[in-house]
Amino acid sequence: MQDYKKIDYAKNKDVVLRYVPGHFITPNSHVNYYMDLSDMKARQREARATGEELAELYLASEVIDTILCLNGMEVVGSYLANKLTKAGIISANSHKTMYITSPEYNTSGQMMFRENIVHMVKGKKVLVLIDAATTGGTLKSALGTLKFYQGSVVGIAAIYSVAKAIDGIEIRSLYSLRDLPDYASFTAEDCPLCKAGAPVDAICNGFGYSTL
Repeated sequence: MQDYKKIDYAKNKDVVLRYVPGHFITPNSHVNYYMDLSDMKARQREARATGEELAELYLASEVIDTILCLNGMEVVGSYLANKLTKAGIISANSHKTMYITSPEYNTSGQMMFRENIVHMVKGKKVLVLIDAATTGGTLKSALGTLKFYQGSVVGIAAIYSVAKAIDGIEIRSLYSLRDLPDYASFTAEDCPLCKAGAPVDAICNGFGYSTL
């Protein structure tokens, strides 16, 4: 793919959103931008900066027991939990520390938790952490799974989000449509890029992309 453009986060130079315009297919839609968040999720300095800046959005929280990490956000989630704990955000867990976990996917693609993980979400106050919230499909699945396992969602944190809320739960993000105002997602049937004959640049998911 062509060279990435970038948007620096005003409050922290180590938080950088990298993106490239084009025609991309995700599990839930076709989109006109691919956001490469891999360094923010895996490079120590950027992951720490990202987690700590996300923590700033939740310093007024009362109780967070568990951070549920989606799309490979576990490293960011660890730094997020560390900053919240240092700031005095409490956990009702017996050891007074937060769980950081992620769901498993069964053969049908549904999120699930095995018996040894259920205690981390059942009856817990859960902060959902995702890299990018665009169509909301992944978040809806996560919220439904948490409800099934009797977890209570206290918030949703994202690096980038199109929506401000989903199912009545506020999404707090570092980047939004203010930063990429022309970001758009479409169903496969209604994609104007497909109708215009624009070739697909890559197939993307929470792990990255594969060019065609």
